[in-house]
Amino acid sequence: MALAGMMAGCNPRPTVPDAPTASPKHVNITGYQDDAMEPFISRDGRYLLFNNLNDDSTNTDIHFAERQDDFTWLYRGRVNGVNTPELEGCPTLDRSGRMYFVSPRSYAKTLCTIYTGAFQEGTVTNVQLVESISRKQPGIVNFDVDVSPDGTLLVFVDSQFTSGGGPQSANLVLADWDGRDFVRSVDSGRLMSQVNLAGALQYAPTISADKLTLYFTRFDRHSPFPAPQIYRASRSAVDLPFGQIVHLAGLGDYVEGSALSPDEKLLYFHRKDGQRFNLYALPL
Repeated sequence: MALAGMMAGCNPRPTVPDAPTASPKHVNITGYQDDAMEPFISRDGRYLLFNNLNDDSTNTDIHFAERQDDFTWLYRGRVNGVNTPELEGCPTLDRSGRMYFVSPRSYAKTLCTIYTGAFQEGTVTNVQLVESISRKQPGIVNFDVDVSPDGTLLVFVDSQFTSGGGPQSANLVLADWDGRDFVRSVDSGRLMSQVNLAGALQYAPTISADKLTLYFTRFDRHSPFPAPQIYRASRSAVDLPFGQIVHLAGLGDYVEGSALSPDEKLLYFHRKDGQRFNLYALPL
C-alpha cells in the first residue's frame, strides 16, 4: 500500500545505483482524470488494473482499463464485485485469473486484509479472505501483495502499525501454495534477508515469472532519498536468497508500486507529480 498520507531484517550489503538507459514514459488512461496508483497488467496483457488515491480523504477503489497500446489504456470503470466503502487496492492476478487484493474491511473482526477472487472481464466473483497467511495478531497488518504468474507464490507485507495508523515496520514475506492454501515459507526470512533492511519500510513487491527477480519499494529515512524509491533484487535459483539490492535511479523523487508487463519488457509504476499520482512505464 502506498505511503501517501503516512510517512527485522539483517545487515544487507550496500545498494548499487542503476540508472536506466531509457526514460520512463507517461501512461495515459483515456477517460480517467483522477489519481492512479498501484498498477498491474493482467497476464494476457488485456487489462490495466489500478487504484485511485490511497488516502483517508477519499474512497479508494480498484479500477480497470483496456489496452490500446503499452502506454495508452481505455478506462472501463471500477472493478465489479470487490469494492466497498472501505479501502480496496493493490490488485494482482495469476495466469488463471485468480485475483488478490488488499482491504481492511474486516480487519477488526478477522485480523486479515488480503482477499482473493476470480477475475473475468472486469468482474470478480467468489471473493474470500486469504486467512492462511495472517499472523492473526492485533496491530500486524498485511498490506501489498503480488502473486507469481503461475499462482504458486505470494509475496506480501508484514507490517506493525502504530496507534496513529502509520506503519512502524514493513517487511516482505513469501508464502507457497500447498495445493489447498498459501502457507508462509519456512525459509522466508533467509530468502528475504538482503531485502528487508532494518529500520526501513519494504513493500509493493513484484515477482518475475521465473521467481528470480524481485522489484519492490523501500522508504528509508536514513537514505539520501526523502521519499520512496524502487529497487531490484535477483538470485540465480529459487532456493537461494535474493542478492545484491539495486536502486533504480532516475525514475522520480517519489515512486512506488511497480508491476511487470507480461513479457517483462516494461516496468509500470506510479509517481507523484506535484499533488497528483500518475502511472509510468519504464523499458527494461
